[in-house]
Amino acid sequence: SFEHVPTAPPDPVLSLTKLYEDDTNEIKVNLGVGAFRDEEERPYVLDAVREAERRILADPKINKEYLPIEGLREFVRLSQKLLFGDNCLALESGKVITVQSISGTGALRIGAEFLSKFVKETTILIPDPTWVNHAQIFGSYQHPMKKYRYFDPVTKGLAFDSMCEDIRAAPNKSVLLVHTCAHNPTGVDPTHEQWKELLKLSQEKELFLFFDTAYQGYASGDVDLDAYSVRLFVDSGIECFVAQSFAKNFGLYGERVGTFSLVVKNPAVLAAVLSQIKIIIRSMYSSPPIHGALIVSKILSDKELTAQWRGELKSMADRILRVRRELFDTLVELHTPGDWSHVIKQNGMFTFTGLTSQQSEKMIKKHHIYMTSNGRLSLAGLNHHNLKYVANAMHDVVTEAKL
Repeated sequence: SFEHVPTAPPDPVLSLTKLYEDDTNEIKVNLGVGAFRDEEERPYVLDAVREAERRILADPKINKEYLPIEGLREFVRLSQKLLFGDNCLALESGKVITVQSISGTGALRIGAEFLSKFVKETTILIPDPTWVNHAQIFGSYQHPMKKYRYFDPVTKGLAFDSMCEDIRAAPNKSVLLVHTCAHNPTGVDPTHEQWKELLKLSQEKELFLFFDTAYQGYASGDVDLDAYSVRLFVDSGIECFVAQSFAKNFGLYGERVGTFSLVVKNPAVLAAVLSQIKIIIRSMYSSPPIHGALIVSKILSDKELTAQWRGELKSMADRILRVRRELFDTLVELHTPGDWSHVIKQNGMFTFTGLTSQQSEKMIKKHHIYMTSNGRLSLAGLNHHNLKYVANAMHDVVTEAKL
């Protein structure tokens, strides 16, 4: 019956991990997957998370019953404050719906499903490049999907003028997908002034924003600074969706915990909208998992645990910033051809190195350094054991291409 089903292409990131694991070379480095590692290349569980789990397991009142469709209420409330801030007028005036989701991916899927049901002719504008899953998620529906230029391959920075040009040329009332901070894969974000220009353009074009918030606190080490773009747009009164993930900033990758929020102008529509979102969730996964939501709630509801978590988050962000500087300094010391200042100008977990697909392939085949073919490199995988090895390999493939 299923002989006609074609084999799908492997996931470009997850397949790298399999290649890395199968590699028998004594020296190998995995710089593909976006997950934090300590200096010894070990997965890192935050001390605040361990303490929250200890308290959860010691509490006899906590059980394993189903959560409501919309999720753990205390988790939802605390997530809203973390994302929108303590003094958000939209929150105070009842213009925000938030539900628990299966991390950020699940939140994006809820939003895409809602758009396919109730805003059927809308064009979806996605950055080029962007996280590979964005095209797969929105491409599953019948919406026309267009890319807008985002990355300038010459400066290895934001192609802001081209970005605005493409957005202006798009149909009015399109859905504009943006990364809240620490753009994946480029690590390039608009400045505060550029976000203000994008807000003005969005108002002129009557755009509906969809924020993907995967790295709040991870870009700068400051959760409030990293939420600048979302808060700017929400405070302006613009309607938007927001996907929020706790994978990176709480280290809860495998717990699959996040939220989906909808900000509206007219609070009278919220009851109807929430009823439809609950139907989408019910048919998709019925109700969300409880453990990760309990962990986040336990941390954010306790001042000491919150302070501990913020400190650990800052230390994770600082480690990435330090690695950026060390990689840049080493490439400069090696006199690697080209300008490598973009490595320290970009932010977040990744650097978009500028290596070509051929050079990235050589990094894998010749040096056993696993990175995506678009030149994206996960800085979380670098440490004092392997950084010079990676920098020398980059120097080799770049120098070889110049010969």
